[in-house]
Amino acid sequence: MTKEIQVVETVLRDGHQSLAATRMSTKQMLPILKTMDDAGYYALECWGGATFDACLRFLNEDPWERLRTIRKHVTHTKLQMLLRGQNLLGYHNYPDDVVEAFIERSIANGIDIIRIFDALNDPRNLKTAIEATKKYGGEAQGTICYTISEVHTDAYYIALAKQLEDMGADSICIKDMAGILTPHRAFELVSGIKSAVSIPLDIHTHATAGTAAMTLLKAVEAGVERIDTAISPFAGGTSQAPTETLHIALEEFGVDDHLKLDHLEEIADYFEPIRTHFLNEGLLNPKILEVVPRALIYQVPGGMLSNLYNQLKEAGQEAKYDAVLKEVPTVRAELGYPPLVTPLSQMVGTQAVMNILTGKRYQMIPDEIKNYVRGRYGQSPAPIAPEIKQQIIGNEPVMTTRPADDLEPGLVKAAKELGDLATSKEDILSYAVFPEQAKKFLNKRRDPWYDVPIQHVEVTVDPALGFDG
Repeated sequence: MTKEIQVVETVLRDGHQSLAATRMSTKQMLPILKTMDDAGYYALECWGGATFDACLRFLNEDPWERLRTIRKHVTHTKLQMLLRGQNLLGYHNYPDDVVEAFIERSIANGIDIIRIFDALNDPRNLKTAIEATKKYGGEAQGTICYTISEVHTDAYYIALAKQLEDMGADSICIKDMAGILTPHRAFELVSGIKSAVSIPLDIHTHATAGTAAMTLLKAVEAGVERIDTAISPFAGGTSQAPTETLHIALEEFGVDDHLKLDHLEEIADYFEPIRTHFLNEGLLNPKILEVVPRALIYQVPGGMLSNLYNQLKEAGQEAKYDAVLKEVPTVRAELGYPPLVTPLSQMVGTQAVMNILTGKRYQMIPDEIKNYVRGRYGQSPAPIAPEIKQQIIGNEPVMTTRPADDLEPGLVKAAKELGDLATSKEDILSYAVFPEQAKKFLNKRRDPWYDVPIQHVEVTVDPALGFDG
């Protein structure tokens, strides 16, 4: 086994995003940050993903202020974020000027490592983000979204890893969002990539199917330099494998992960009541803590499983859950085997639900699926089935250039639209990425009562009281 390993702690981002709908507030994080900084982690994943949206939409927090606050208290350990390439933290492509400015401000406000992925593994959608990260002094971690299909072979992944290194990536992450990277496959894949590239390799997997800890151990055995874990109260289920468990196991194998067990225990004790709070509030559904081996069969991320079930429940069609699960791999194959990661997981899942509920496949088609087939999200890993393409967009032309090449610059436009609500470049970027949520937040920051309805009260005076005016 590798004699030394670096550990990335995910509780401040993916841990609560996977289990508690990204509802952990900065106030809840603050008291434990110093201990986490001294625990020996290589990096704390604390920003990006859904945290930005959740701060604005649900927590009435400025996500930039969260980052600055964490940076103020974490002075030794690297801070890491997750970025969806040209999608930034949203669900569609943004112009290059917005992408570059967002990355510049992220690094200026405290981020050290930016994990950059594209839902289709289309390197064209990673180019601007990787170049900007390096330009402004951050570590650009090029990311491989792991999935299984007839085209996603070891040769495919090794070629992609080489391409990421050639593009300037400082490290590579194998991102297994569905938790379907089994121990044997992890050993083979890591071995293959390590033989082809010289930059560090990280493994990010989820515990959904019950294989995460085993997978990480085999990856370490194969030579991976970093692993992602979550402190135990926010581990397991659709989150990552528990940090303490991996620490003890690695120590017995003679692997130095630089972590201090007494600090880990203090961190776990701190987050335990926060987890209990989320359980009591209904934000953490005990069901998503269950082991779901069927994820290995349907290759569906845990979060997607719960979303599909909720969609069907709202429609009173829970009995069709298994039928939808069986439809997902079929839709995915017809659409060229896109990895099931945001936003493609939501898109494929919705199409599968529509196919089953209507009883007529592709009778109802979301606009996002149409745009995907038009090439507006990037190049599909495999060709889209011709008959499905015809059914979805007919004879419309398919974009073959980089999708963002068609976008006009967005920063100046966003600044004009926001006007004097913006007090910083960060405000403008928040608006450029999430216009509706940012505008509401910024209005509320200026006037806490701006969205409170005006109450019109009619007062009648009793003449008997003696008032005459």
